[in-house]
Amino acid sequence: MSHSLDLTKPLQDAIAEAEELIANAPFIKTEQDRLEGYAYLAGRIRMAMQTAFDYDLERPLFINPTHQFSRQGLDNPDAVYFHADIREGIEYVIRGRRGTSADLSFQVMGGAYSADSAATSLMAFDERELDIAEDGSFEFTYVAEPGAKTLIVREVFCDWDSEERGTLTIERVDTWGQPARPLTEQMLAKRYQVAARSLTSSIQTWFAFPHWFQYKEPVNTLTAPQSTPGGLSSQRSSIGHYELAEDEAMIVTVPECDDCTYQAIQIGSDWYASTDYETHQTSLTKAQAVTDPDGKMRFVVSEHSPAGEGQAIANWLETTGHRTGAMMLRWQQLTRDLTQDADGPTIEIVPLADVPKHLPHYRPITTEEYAERIAARQRSVARRMIS
Repeated sequence: MSHSLDLTKPLQDAIAEAEELIANAPFIKTEQDRLEGYAYLAGRIRMAMQTAFDYDLERPLFINPTHQFSRQGLDNPDAVYFHADIREGIEYVIRGRRGTSADLSFQVMGGAYSADSAATSLMAFDERELDIAEDGSFEFTYVAEPGAKTLIVREVFCDWDSEERGTLTIERVDTWGQPARPLTEQMLAKRYQVAARSLTSSIQTWFAFPHWFQYKEPVNTLTAPQSTPGGLSSQRSSIGHYELAEDEAMIVTVPECDDCTYQAIQIGSDWYASTDYETHQTSLTKAQAVTDPDGKMRFVVSEHSPAGEGQAIANWLETTGHRTGAMMLRWQQLTRDLTQDADGPTIEIVPLADVPKHLPHYRPITTEEYAERIAARQRSVARRMIS
């Protein structure tokens, strides 16, 4: 017998509201922008459902809400993100096995990002503060401090080809071994309501977020390396946004840093999300990039190949149809602080045809060699299984 409880009505209404937000985004300029917006919406719906139905304060677990099918917050193509909901005053045991990634970091957040404010970072550390056994295993206990809402873990990869993921679990000590509460209509209604709120608020948040940081800066500039807002104590970042004509290129020059385990650059779309990093080269780590003999990495950001027909360069960052977008450089597990003069990026805007003249160690590669680089990216993303 058919019996509707209208449990999904809040989510249905939220999806309609979210579609209005996406369809009327002020930065949509092309049909591609519009279509990417609807793909972005699908990821936001997926995240909202996961937020509402996979999170459980009584039986927390690490879930992965951000990946190539659910992009948000200028997500890092080199990172696997894990979140677990926690409650202040409760004791948790976190266990795992350290993989071989460049960085494994932990962060406790109070509250959540919103369209009006950033979340508060209450604690942040990386695996250097853990007691890791010879077999890579580790375990630590954490009693959630006042205001603690979320435990975030980032596993970041510098060499996509060789570094392997580890494992990670979280247990709430006082509820471990107990069965889950049985489903009730009230519980399901609340979860659909949570999904509805998560959907619209996440879209509004990431519409607003880059205007607090990236878009405060002049176009086609990058900031000096600085502490990442709300980020890790051992991380520095340089942020900016670009605007390029089809026949223009941006050359970003930055010294390769030997005093960190991870260094990378990425470009993103006006949806403040990563662009296709599987089948296009829209990000590069220091392990993936070519470093010139003078110790500097020179990246070329452009829509078309900076080496001309039939050729490419190893450090090309493809704008994939986006004349405007966000940019970010990251350094992690630093053993010293950075300065702009010694470590920071510089930018030149040049005609696309003149790019070779501005690269002192210009070395083109064939389109076949570039295709091999793309194939390697696809294999690595599939092997990480970050969805």
